[in-house]
Amino acid sequence: MNYHNNVTIAAIAAAGAMLALSACAPEGGSARQTSSTEPTSASRPLDNSNVANSEAMSTGSVTGATSGVVGQLVAESSRPEVVVYKSASCGCCKDWVVYLEDEGFNVRTFDHDNVDQIKAEHGLTAPGLKSCHTALVDGYVIEGHVPVSDIDRLLAERPDVVGLTAPGMPMMSPGMGSLKPLDYDVLAFRKNGSSRVYSSY
Repeated sequence: MNYHNNVTIAAIAAAGAMLALSACAPEGGSARQTSSTEPTSASRPLDNSNVANSEAMSTGSVTGATSGVVGQLVAESSRPEVVVYKSASCGCCKDWVVYLEDEGFNVRTFDHDNVDQIKAEHGLTAPGLKSCHTALVDGYVIEGHVPVSDIDRLLAERPDVVGLTAPGMPMMSPGMGSLKPLDYDVLAFRKNGSSRVYSSY
């Protein structure tokens, strides 16, 4: 084999080696580079959806709680004033006034030597409907230990009655022995003395 043949064989061998290396290397880079279809944390777009959802939920919770408190404050501030006539020596009358105030009512009280006179002036004459104190609220008479829930209902429904009464002094009533009314009826009454059960506890 002459010199020229040796050179030709060597050149062919070198070219084959270069082709082999080129086939092993990934397209577009050197043999040491790696390629992945998933972007790295540095190149991946930031997903703010979870952050936005959390912020929305938090904002919604705060807004809901705030609106509930505001609604309660508006309801209480819109309640009309209650005027209570009572005997100066009646402790349960004072406790009922405190109960109304704790429930958000603005209450004015007047001690009176003859509360029966006040009752008669406002259409309450039937002995069986009377209690210890008499209150006036937005055109209605509230006699005795009537719960706030019934007063609110009366003012919302505005029936054609003189008012509400809890006759006598029910032991398990607000201002007496229990903030939660138990074991008595609240009556709606008219000027002619007729009455009907408004709430039963």
